Amino acid sequence: MKQWIIFLIALTTMLVPHSCDIDSTSDTDKLAATQDNSLTDILQRGKLIATTNYNSSNYFIYRGEPAGYEYEMLEAYAKHLGVDLELVVKEDYEEALDDLERGEVDLIAMGIKVIGERTRQVDFSKPLLQTRQVLVQRLPDNWRRMRTVAEVQQHLIRNPLDLAGKMVYVPRHSAYSLRLRNLQEEMGDSIVVVEFPQSDEKLIEMVARGEIDYTVSDEHVAIVNKKYFPDIDVETALSFPQNVAWAMKKQDNALQQNLDEWLETFTKGRVAQHIYNKYFVNPRSMQYAHQYHSVRSGRISKWDEILKQKSSELGWDWRLVASLVYQESRFQSDATSWMGARGLMQLMPGTAQLYGVDSLSSPAENVVAGIKYLKMLDDRFKDIVHDPDERIKFVLAAYNAGIAHVFDARRLAEKYGRDPNMWDDNVDFFLLNKSNPKYYNDEVVFYGYCRGEESYNYVNDILQRFEHYRNVIPG
Repeated sequence: MKQWIIFLIALTTMLVPHSCDIDSTSDTDKLAATQDNSLTDILQRGKLIATTNYNSSNYFIYRGEPAGYEYEMLEAYAKHLGVDLELVVKEDYEEALDDLERGEVDLIAMGIKVIGERTRQVDFSKPLLQTRQVLVQRLPDNWRRMRTVAEVQQHLIRNPLDLAGKMVYVPRHSAYSLRLRNLQEEMGDSIVVVEFPQSDEKLIEMVARGEIDYTVSDEHVAIVNKKYFPDIDVETALSFPQNVAWAMKKQDNALQQNLDEWLETFTKGRVAQHIYNKYFVNPRSMQYAHQYHSVRSGRISKWDEILKQKSSELGWDWRLVASLVYQESRFQSDATSWMGARGLMQLMPGTAQLYGVDSLSSPAENVVAGIKYLKMLDDRFKDIVHDPDERIKFVLAAYNAGIAHVFDARRLAEKYGRDPNMWDDNVDFFLLNKSNPKYYNDEVVFYGYCRGEESYNYVNDILQRFEHYRNVIPG
């Protein structure tokens, strides 16, 4: 797919007429060359870079795995392009816009509403969904004891004109503040609009707790939060339906065309409907109130504290060790593999015995032993792989495949003219292919066959998950 898209871009460029005078390139030709840059760059770098925001709808960590509507949709588009996905987390739209204009990201995917002011700044994709802006207010304290709906309604704002003189909190640089300014013009009166450095979901929670009286949110987000905060009301609409789409740089025609063609098909299919339903129709399937939902708890697992304490002995970020533990055991302390590996760190019996743990040891003892083993592997590579970040990849691979297979892959890299002390596109290639007789029968290989694809993916999966943990979990 990726090669086919690049071919189409190249073909389009070839068909653009050019002047015979190479010194008088027209503005149209220059613009055409600029238009295709982002999509070409994405395909050539092998990575789609997108900005999203951290909340219980768009992007979060749930039971150790990344989740969210925008995240899953971006993952699906990256898969369509045949590239990896890198996320940049921002809460402020203006900051995200600056990154886009500097070319640091390819797309903004923050549940952005397509409104006039923004269409002058960016181009938008086809809509992913539609929503309205609604007022979020608190139900009266004794609403459950009121006899009729009408009795409850008389305590609530149902006519937007009644917001005159009220103080409404909204996220900074959001479309909500623009809508409230327009509403003031329409009503000929003033609303006290407070732009606050918090997400709309945080402001909804503040309304629910009685810290503020009013905020504004997108209807689909407000309805989800209503399930977790039953004392709020989200039924007063402040706008007509609005499209929600992804933003890209102006005149980024090749990217826009490719994305729109994909959305046209994908959003009508069952996968897209399932993703939408999971987050907006049946959000309890993701259990926002779950103790390991990062938005609610700020935690990855019940083992966060022990991982924070012991990871410092290794010199690694505790969230990296947490990603390894998830990969090994899904945070299940009683996990046992068919090969006999046990516990959170899935230590093989021989390794476990070497570090003084067995099937009766506590989860904390298993973690301590696993970190000691990682430290030993790190020490083995320290004198030959000097860059700490690069060395992590060798250590992870050795933890999974065994250090002997990694040293075999290093020898192969050296023999074939690659750098034995660099992982990406060097040693990882030979570990990946160590199930190929051409390589595992080579004279420099001492330990034979290895199912290297598993170890190759193991390293990538842990590091990619670690990036998600770093995005949303404090260090």
